[in-house]
Amino acid sequence: MRLFLLSFAAVLFIGCNNQQEEESVKRKRTEPTFRHDGQLWILDHISGDTISELRIEMVKKRQDIEYGMMYRTFMDENTGMLFFMQQERPQSFYMKNTYVSLDIIYINRDKEIVSIVERAEPLSEKSLPSGKPALYVLEVIGGYSAKYGVKAGDKIDFVEI
Repeated sequence: MRLFLLSFAAVLFIGCNNQQEEESVKRKRTEPTFRHDGQLWILDHISGDTISELRIEMVKKRQDIEYGMMYRTFMDENTGMLFFMQQERPQSFYMKNTYVSLDIIYINRDKEIVSIVERAEPLSEKSLPSGKPALYVLEVIGGYSAKYGVKAGDKIDFVEI
């Protein structure tokens, strides 16, 4: 009986490892590559000075907005993903199938940051609302806002290349 249980446990362990390996391979196969669509500057709300500059991937289609950062396992500190929402209204994102922690920065039509969700938990389906109307949403690597002192009230500017 003990031998049977040990054999059964070994089969379960091997099965779990194989499933984890298959998931890892699947993620690598489906992980999108970063597109450099434009440049974005975050500007201090008082002085107008540049706080930071990012290479951005611009996301405009509804289907692409829903997919976002899903299945990506890496995000460079100098990159971001800028979402163009269909209308300015309270927005909400979540981290389903997103493997890296992100700062989610909500921005209104005047290109003013209205709120920031810092270090969003990877793989969470918890709703992360803007709290105020937003037309744009910028995703950057988790901790970016704190590191560079980005805060509500700061502005952004961007160009498509």
